[in-house]
Amino acid sequence: MSVAAPPRLQSPPGDEASFAAQTGATAAQTGDLLRFRDLLEDWNRRVNLVSDASLAEFWPRHAFDSAQILPLAPAARVWADIGAGAGLPGVVLAILLKETPGARVYLVESQARRCRFLEAAVEALGLPAVVCNARAEDLSLRVDAVTARAVAPLVKLLGFARPLLAAGAVGFFLKGRNAEAELAEARGAWRFRCEIIASRSDVAGRILKVEGIARVR
Repeated sequence: MSVAAPPRLQSPPGDEASFAAQTGATAAQTGDLLRFRDLLEDWNRRVNLVSDASLAEFWPRHAFDSAQILPLAPAARVWADIGAGAGLPGVVLAILLKETPGARVYLVESQARRCRFLEAAVEALGLPAVVCNARAEDLSLRVDAVTARAVAPLVKLLGFARPLLAAGAVGFFLKGRNAEAELAEARGAWRFRCEIIASRSDVAGRILKVEGIARVR
């Protein structure tokens, strides 16, 4: 099974300056990302969003891991983040798309407490995003792309994303070292096209680019 490898830079960025150098982010965007990190730290004391240890690696583990998806779909303007939780990757995408005409990110999250965090982030940062306190499979959205990180095994995730994928969206699902095994399991239940892309933030990571979907009969 082949893995498409994007041009790999020297190492994932460790601070805002190297993040900007590797992504082309503006000073306003890195400023918003710093404010987002502060919000995560504050809310994490009350709501389980991310591990405390991971916040010390915010730039490579959260910001860059999320941002690497955007160049894979340069024409996409409307996104949905399933199981948005801590806003990764959805809030990061909304920050980077903030000045793009027609941009919108739907942050889909079923847990009300996490939705309150997402709403606070959207308001504080003035993002082109809408928080949806619902299950993805219950929504009728038309989007260009759908993404998810650390939500569910692919076989279940495709069920959540099915309405969006069936309507023409392209999926970009962040996965770890078990991506190929998840893909093999999912093919027992679904028919779809998939390109496996090497992550630029984690040598063991994969991004599954999924198009088209139908149940295996």
